[in-house]
Amino acid sequence: MISSVRGEVLEIGLDHAVVEVGGVGLAVQATPGTLARLRRGEQGRLATSLVVREDSLTLFGFADEEERELFGLLQTVSGIGPRIALATLAVLSPDALRRALVDGDLTTLTRVPGIGRKGAERLALELRDKVVAPAASPATLPIAANGANPRRDQVVEALVGLGFAAKPAEGAVDAVLAGDGEADASALLRAALTRLGGKGR
Repeated sequence: MISSVRGEVLEIGLDHAVVEVGGVGLAVQATPGTLARLRRGEQGRLATSLVVREDSLTLFGFADEEERELFGLLQTVSGIGPRIALATLAVLSPDALRRALVDGDLTTLTRVPGIGRKGAERLALELRDKVVAPAASPATLPIAANGANPRRDQVVEALVGLGFAAKPAEGAVDAVLAGDGEADASALLRAALTRLGGKGR
């Protein structure tokens, strides 16, 4: 089991990063939120989980051990494989996921691509007793009193780190916020990437 990797970040894609470890470039699948924390040419560390299949070895990376544990827990539910588990963590923060599972919030769970109502019911039924609900807190960062939006700045910075020019990045983020001002940082980044067409500069 490869539980973590640390090394120079050689490449950052839409769904993966390449981290050089001991002279070997390891491709690590990760969520947009996790990838946004990495910078090309700098040292990066990811908690990881190696998924072994008959025809493939796939390394999944996470911002911390908490996300990795939830990734594994999700896959204990029938019908939930690593791709859907990763998509769940891309759409929902660990706190939002735990809260939805404990509360049986099917609306929140079905926001994840690949999870329908029956799948959401299975997740809530099987996992609600295996997670602890987080203390009450807003799911998204608040807009500051002076009108600044920390989420906007965070996501613009992440897009620039992924290779986009600042002006197009700002325009894409502002367009998404105009349509959904409550989107959390991960959802905002995914939507902005879609608007930008997924091609860095």
